[in-house]
Amino acid sequence: MNRLLNTVAKAALAITLSVTALSAIPLATASAAPAVVAAPMSAGDGTAAGAVAWYQAHNGSTAYQGYCEKAAENAYGTTGVWASANAHWNGASPKHPGDKNPPLGAFVYWNISAYGHVGISDGAGGFWASSVNGRIGHVTRAMGGVDYFNAYRGWTPPARPHQ
Repeated sequence: MNRLLNTVAKAALAITLSVTALSAIPLATASAAPAVVAAPMSAGDGTAAGAVAWYQAHNGSTAYQGYCEKAAENAYGTTGVWASANAHWNGASPKHPGDKNPPLGAFVYWNISAYGHVGISDGAGGFWASSVNGRIGHVTRAMGGVDYFNAYRGWTPPARPHQ
């Protein structure tokens, strides 16, 4: 009896999944060749867009105060690569010192403490970082862009951090 119920349950599940999948395809396109669909970017997926999405998802969080490098690495889906923002700046390349137009997802750096500070460019003249009014926040170009913090260093390319 249990074997029969198990077989019936599997068949019902297969039919349900098939009907669900078919109903998701509009009838007008059901007979057309399947389109190639790119997977959407997600927070922390190792892409520039994913890094920005990670910061957006953590907007307002105070959990990363004093841990800007950890936040920047987590935004790219990794952690524990660099000991500090200064170590990241010193070890990453190529560097673009003083350039105030970093692309989306680029790491932006400041020399504001013994450990430095790092955030992620929004690609529009602003950035996401910890320590924006005491929490993770977004600074736009209109708010001062990379000059929001003193001693802007420059940027390094958007990529999953590695040594």
